[in-house]
Amino acid sequence: MSVSNYLTVPVALTIAGSDSGGGAGIQADLRTFAFHKVHGTSALTCVTAQNTQGVDRVDALPAAAVIAQILAVVRDIGVQAVKTGMLLNPEIIAAVAEQAMEEHLPNLVVDPVMVSRTGSQLIADEAILALRECLIPLATILTPNRYEAQILSASEIDTLESMQAAAQRIFTLGARAVLVKGGGMPGELRGVDVWFDGNRLEVLKTATVETIHTHGTGCTLSAAITANLALGHDMFTAVKLAKSYVTSALHYSLQLGQGQGPVGHFFPLLESSQP
Repeated sequence: MSVSNYLTVPVALTIAGSDSGGGAGIQADLRTFAFHKVHGTSALTCVTAQNTQGVDRVDALPAAAVIAQILAVVRDIGVQAVKTGMLLNPEIIAAVAEQAMEEHLPNLVVDPVMVSRTGSQLIADEAILALRECLIPLATILTPNRYEAQILSASEIDTLESMQAAAQRIFTLGARAVLVKGGGMPGELRGVDVWFDGNRLEVLKTATVETIHTHGTGCTLSAAITANLALGHDMFTAVKLAKSYVTSALHYSLQLGQGQGPVGHFFPLLESSQP
């Protein structure tokens, strides 16, 4: 009779929505956690009907259901890092913020899913206000894209200097560190990110990958940061490692459906399957 070899691994929690197409949301987060050898747990906030061409429907879960999922995980399994994605409405945002404080959720990565990379607002103004007032001050790392950073900094962002200024303004909202993502920036600034933690202002750039199949890059980046924090890396190292992972996953992006496919979260398996 064989005996199981028990393993202990870090645990990460994603509090986010479901993407039925599998490219973003909790599906992307859990694959990213698994790649980093981190056990992934989840608290679902909403269910979307979407594919590579867009979102057809969004149904929010009750805030009480979100709370119950968080408590079920943290009070039994425990977590080393947590990320938030699509929280959708003020009630869910307030509930998540309350649990973050009461349960002392560690290494909280807040991806403020407010506006898409193309500039389309995804949540109501009331939810944006709730994010700003309730959740962002609790964040270990905040990861806004260009358009979210414009809202949070109340400034136009079209140059590297304006990205740097925005990161410093957003930092005053209370997060321990801010990563302004440049995926939506024009020209040579596409993919250039800016980091600010109150002392260190850094410009982060990796190789640009030419592909239209970039669905889920924001979720994947914040999930990879979360996984690396769960593994014990410091904040800045976690961000650098996460950017490297996303770049590699973009090299193996998936051509699925008739629209924008996702990145290749499990790219080592894809590499080994190539002729």
